[in-house]
Amino acid sequence: MLATLNDTTAALQQGSTSSVALTEAALARAQDPAGEGARVFTRVYADQARAAAQASDMLRAAGLARSPIDGLPVSIKDLFDVAGETTLAGSVARQGEPAADEHAVVVQRLLAAGAVIIGRTNMVEFAYSGLGINPHYGTPLNPWDRATGRIPGGSSSGAAVSVTDGMALGAIGSDTGGSVRIPAALCGLAGFKPSAWRVSMAGVLPLSTSLDSIGPLAPTVRCCATLDAILAGDEVAEWQPAELDGLRLAVPTTLALDGMDAHVSQAFADALSRLSAAGARIEEIEVPEFAQLAAINAKGGFTASEAWGWHRDLIARKADRYDPRVVSRIRRGQEMSAADYLDLLDAREAWVAAVEHRIARYDALLLPTVPVAAPTVAEVTASDDAYYAANGLILRNPTLINFLDGCAASVPCHSPGSAPAGLMVAGANGADRRILSISMAIEDLLGFPHP
Repeated sequence: MLATLNDTTAALQQGSTSSVALTEAALARAQDPAGEGARVFTRVYADQARAAAQASDMLRAAGLARSPIDGLPVSIKDLFDVAGETTLAGSVARQGEPAADEHAVVVQRLLAAGAVIIGRTNMVEFAYSGLGINPHYGTPLNPWDRATGRIPGGSSSGAAVSVTDGMALGAIGSDTGGSVRIPAALCGLAGFKPSAWRVSMAGVLPLSTSLDSIGPLAPTVRCCATLDAILAGDEVAEWQPAELDGLRLAVPTTLALDGMDAHVSQAFADALSRLSAAGARIEEIEVPEFAQLAAINAKGGFTASEAWGWHRDLIARKADRYDPRVVSRIRRGQEMSAADYLDLLDAREAWVAAVEHRIARYDALLLPTVPVAAPTVAEVTASDDAYYAANGLILRNPTLINFLDGCAASVPCHSPGSAPAGLMVAGANGADRRILSISMAIEDLLGFPHP
């Protein structure tokens, strides 16, 4: 069973371990040539991590622990600025571009809290896919059925595997269309996407400024809540799980349940059954707006238009250095006119209002995070058609919540020893605390993390 942040902090307080010991163990796994570390990290901060761990132990010995994550190894996605370094975002196209002048705000907050940053994690190039494939730095393999070679999910692929493989106790990723929740679900972790802009995007290389958000992946929802509070600059409080008895939970039947494989369907049904037995009131509802989203985004949506705005100069200079499956989708944005973009803004405003009205009487939405278990790398890279079909299916449900400008957690819901599957608990913008509290209660009910 993966160690939780709370348990590890308790061990530090009791003196049964040290930040130096935790950091050396994480670095050993990250640098093990027989492990996934070479594909998980684009850069390892071994010297800086050791120095930070020594400082943390000295401060703790003096009774000066800075936060609940002081001294704990954490990884950061290769999307966040680190002063003096070029932010590569899983690409080779940005090699030689100017270095960052200062740390991203989220990096500043982690360091101020005493986190030991182990390294920068690999990702889908420029965060533009939910599969986790990276042709430049390699693809870290899913911890489940590793011999077969399954995708980790993306775009925060290295983030997830850094936690499952003990290279970090928690990881910070980004989520524009599911890039935190998808790898969390496929790798058996908890992941949280906050309401957009609740966590500062300053110093983060954007994909879509209308949809981007920053969130954690970790062994439990409680771990995610602790990391989320630090990222947001909030006070880290003792969280209490919601009372399940009497909760009003809605399962959208429009689109969100389509295409489930037998394993995810059974895991999802079992989770709902246990929630009902615990007294939650679960109602299936139609959300016809979900079926309208594909048409709204038919010209590429915010992701293509806003990515094109950021990338057009770099593409003009270095298009041949991009992953072809990434640059082709970014280029869709050049076909959108200003009028198209304004129409999209209006359509989103109306869509969000309609969905929020439809779900207002419920405490949360429940849907499968991803409708299928992790496919193999070979399956999704066999052809462009296979890649885009898998990408569309895996992104579908999480993307609904990003377009809603909402918040959501992915909670593991699979049985021990089986393929990981995630239950997504979602709400409208600003419902972060409620969604985290409900997700904790569901996590407790389902018995995660598994021993």
